[in-house]
Amino acid sequence: MSRHPLFKPYLALVAVCFFWGTTYLGIRMALESFPPMLLVCVRYIISGSILLGFARVRGIYLPRGRELAWACFSGLLTLGIGNGALVASETLIASGIAGLIVTISPFWMVGVEALLPGGERLHLPTIAGMAVGLGGAALLFAPEAGSHAIDRNLVIGFLLLQFGMAGWSFGSIIQRRRAGKAHPVVAGGVQQLAAGLAMIPITALSGDWTVHWNVRGVTAICYLITFGSLVGYSAFVYCMDRLPVAIVSIYPYCNAVVAMALGWLFFREPFGLREVAAMLIIFSGVAIVKWQSAKRSPDKAHAAKSISRV
Repeated sequence: MSRHPLFKPYLALVAVCFFWGTTYLGIRMALESFPPMLLVCVRYIISGSILLGFARVRGIYLPRGRELAWACFSGLLTLGIGNGALVASETLIASGIAGLIVTISPFWMVGVEALLPGGERLHLPTIAGMAVGLGGAALLFAPEAGSHAIDRNLVIGFLLLQFGMAGWSFGSIIQRRRAGKAHPVVAGGVQQLAAGLAMIPITALSGDWTVHWNVRGVTAICYLITFGSLVGYSAFVYCMDRLPVAIVSIYPYCNAVVAMALGWLFFREPFGLREVAAMLIIFSGVAIVKWQSAKRSPDKAHAAKSISRV
């Protein structure tokens, strides 16, 4: 089996499906030690520096000039805003619920693509798929039995994630349209370092630099740097280079399942019939949107890719 020509790409896909799913729990644990924006800052400065340092030592081409500027800008949008909003949302909502909500990110991708010049316009089946997925997300807001109030933190967390997904979508499309000569892993290193540096003034404005040192929190951020940013992202790039996009794009579904299962296992986060029903409905809506995007233009199938958590 290991001699199969696609064994390594599929093994890398398994790594993406699992490791990126675990990062939601990793973020929640790391927040026990680090304030949200400082966590994003430290994580991406370290991971970006490691990737670019490796590229420099190996003599790999590094982007410069306009290519460097666009890579930094897309990193600010995708990781600074995208991941920053995710981290902030996990101070309010369960990590598994955050992972589930993030699976509707293809709606932002196709919506942003439709607004930009040359983008694929929305069609009725795509809009219907988006409505189905949002209906599943709305199910998460149903009050608990015996309660008539909607969870305010869930609403705020949901809105934060929409802001993050919008940033990630714009950044991803810019990255795709402004692709340069640099290897994708090197470009990812630039994006990570740029996002980390951009978080320094934001962390300063928040005024929260206090770190509560404990073993679990520090171990969690080390895990995020290693398996979320370095291993996970490299495996994702390798998959995208060797496997069809339609196959690679299954990872957000797996990530959500892993995130919800680990959240329940470690923190007893909600994972009942309501959450399972919402998950299945959201997955159905996202599948319709992906199917329509791939059907209308194979070259634009990237617009239906979900948000990735490097």
